[in-house]
Amino acid sequence: MRNDEKHDGIYQAGGCQCGSVRYVVRGAPIQTYVCHCRECQMQSPSAFGISVLVAPGYIEIVKGQPKSWSRPTKSGALMPCYFCADCGSRLFHGDLQGRADVSVKGGSFDEPVDLRLAMHIWTKQKLAGVIIPDDVVTFPGEPDG
Repeated sequence: MRNDEKHDGIYQAGGCQCGSVRYVVRGAPIQTYVCHCRECQMQSPSAFGISVLVAPGYIEIVKGQPKSWSRPTKSGALMPCYFCADCGSRLFHGDLQGRADVSVKGGSFDEPVDLRLAMHIWTKQKLAGVIIPDDVVTFPGEPDG
C-alpha cells in the first residue's frame, strides 16, 4: 500500500519488530517530522527520529498490548511513550486516549514513510555529517505553533 492510499479505511499498518504488537492508522497523518533532538537520537537509537503525527482516535491496536512509561519533557510535562514489552520497539509518543495528536514512530510502519515533505526539527542538535535537503522546512528547535 502506498503512503497516500487507503484500503478498507486503513491509511497505514505497523507494529513492533517482533510482531507481538500490531496497529492500524485509520486516517491520514497531520504532519511528518524528522527530529534531530538528543531524545530522538537516544530512543531511536540513530541520527534522528521519524514522527508521524495523527489524531489519537485514528490509532487502533489490533494485536497485543503495548507497555508504556512516561518521560519528563523540557517543559516539565510527562510524555507517555509506548513500546513492545517483548522486543522493546518504540511505537507511539502521546496519550492514546487523549485529545492531543499522537506521534507514531515512523520506523514501525509496514511501508516506509515518504520523507520528501517532512519538516526537520531540532536541527541545531543534528549530528555532524547529516545532510538536510535544501528544499524542506526546518526549525532549529521545536516548531512554532
